[in-house]
Amino acid sequence: MKVLHIELGKHLYGGAKQVTFIMQGLQDDFAVENILLATRGSVIAEEMKQRGFRVIEITAKGDLDIGLLWRIKKVIKQVQADIVHVHSRRGADVWGGLAAKLAGVPAVISRRVDNPESRWVTKHKYGLYQKVITISDGIRDVLISQGASEEQVECVRSSVAKDATSECNAEAFKERFNLPQNALVIGVVAQLIERKGHAYLLQVLPELRKEFPDIKVLFFGKGKYQGNLEQKIDALGLQETVQFTGFCDDMPALFGCIDLLVHPALMEGLGVSLLQASQQAVPIVASAVGGIPEAVEDGHNGLLVAPGDSRALQKAITHLLEDNSLRIAMGENGKQLMRNKFSVEQMVKGNYQIYVEVLG
Repeated sequence: MKVLHIELGKHLYGGAKQVTFIMQGLQDDFAVENILLATRGSVIAEEMKQRGFRVIEITAKGDLDIGLLWRIKKVIKQVQADIVHVHSRRGADVWGGLAAKLAGVPAVISRRVDNPESRWVTKHKYGLYQKVITISDGIRDVLISQGASEEQVECVRSSVAKDATSECNAEAFKERFNLPQNALVIGVVAQLIERKGHAYLLQVLPELRKEFPDIKVLFFGKGKYQGNLEQKIDALGLQETVQFTGFCDDMPALFGCIDLLVHPALMEGLGVSLLQASQQAVPIVASAVGGIPEAVEDGHNGLLVAPGDSRALQKAITHLLEDNSLRIAMGENGKQLMRNKFSVEQMVKGNYQIYVEVLG
């Protein structure tokens, strides 16, 4: 079986990282031949070339780049793929599906976000694909509510690398981020975009700091919303409490040094950072939206609150920060949940079975 994977994201964030897991697992476990079609100069292109995979790079300018249709079709014909798997949006979701259809090759698409689309879009865009693979049941429910058929949409959950667990080097961690030895560290691991909800945490930090004067918050990630967040931090006098770290390539190794992960997102397909945190035994406070309740079981490996409810967020954070034994227990529960529900092997097998089903 020869699979052409299309991932046009420039960075190796959560979704793109899942593509590397899938390609490696398909090769190792099922002897599938994998080819990656990526944006020229992207991080995932370099990563997969270093691993020995065949990578084809093209120019991709987004949804309005109609030339993508012909560039993708040319590659599909060139590599003689048995099936096309579109992993990203950035124009690939429409032009990739059309290209596969024109090339006469069956295609599937992964959907990682839970924002609803119109019935017209659902019908015509996803009608290009034999299967739509969602990374959570929450996303699957959204698609079906917009008119997609239950037979077309299948859930295969994202995963975390099985070898990602590492011990925290607390001294090196605190030195790297200039933290005092007694710091109580909250991490927010997400792109700096408005829907990730960073602002709701900032709203309640002044009150939290009164009760927990040693609290420090690290915003891991990059994004266009950073300027807005910096203005809020200045207005609230939180310059000594909140730190922007940028994107950290070694994030899996850093999770174990965080006391609590907070993810107050307004929308979320699943949240790979939540899986990584649980794998490292970090308890979580998150919004009950999208696929998050599948990754964070309320009262088991974390606490869930209503999206946009700052007071509920403050209450949940307070509850966990003041009870160290509860944080430890929820952390251990999270490790077990990851082993049982979110393994790489399960994700790879799930995708492979869909390919087999589509190819008959």
